Amino acid sequence: MAYVKRSYRKLHHQGDLLHFQVMIKETDLDIGVRRERFSPELVSWVENIIIEQRRALEDYIKRDPEFKSALAPHELLADAPAIAVEMAKAARLAGVGPMAAVAGAFAQIVGKALVGRSRDVIIENGGDIYLKSARPRKVGIFAGTSPFSHKIALEILPWQTPLGICTSSGTVGHSLSYGQADAVIILAPSAYLADAVATAAANLVQGEEDVQKAVDFAASLPGVSGAIAIKGEKLAAWGQVKLVPM
Repeated sequence: MAYVKRSYRKLHHQGDLLHFQVMIKETDLDIGVRRERFSPELVSWVENIIIEQRRALEDYIKRDPEFKSALAPHELLADAPAIAVEMAKAARLAGVGPMAAVAGAFAQIVGKALVGRSRDVIIENGGDIYLKSARPRKVGIFAGTSPFSHKIALEILPWQTPLGICTSSGTVGHSLSYGQADAVIILAPSAYLADAVATAAANLVQGEEDVQKAVDFAASLPGVSGAIAIKGEKLAAWGQVKLVPM
């Protein structure tokens, strides 16, 4: 029940930040900002950003319903909104459908907006994170029943941010995956790209022997800065990844 209750959120909570939640339909964000920057007005401002972006995406899907159902790269209509364009671009590079980037999209859109109001920002959307930080951060890893779950964390340094940290799993959560990974975590400056690549790489993991294959795939794509794949007792990692104890 850890995923259903979203208790995994404590794995990225930062003691020096104030965390609050904003939920608009399926978009359910946990947001951390510097305490002195928080206000009810800020919450309303974030809600309006989400509503505006959701409306743009929903209106586009009404005109191009295949955008929502496509499981492979999809050609957009000429007047597609920016959110759909960026989702499709990331998905094309990863070889998946554009909705594979939707959680990362909202994390990044809200995160980039908030950076103008707080020098430290962390946005989590269903296991997908956008992070901008002026100090080192530890982000815990939840990998279902794997023995690595709740035991290790990513250490992220300020020079690595802004950064997307996105997770896909075939054993945890409700997102579509054709694999059986406990967790595939992708790091990239673009949360759109990190989300799409996490989906594609996780699709490659059927057993413990496939974790290196997933990491090698992610490493082959331009724009990806780090990758971790976990299945059971096996873990593979590549790139700008520093794992530390929780």
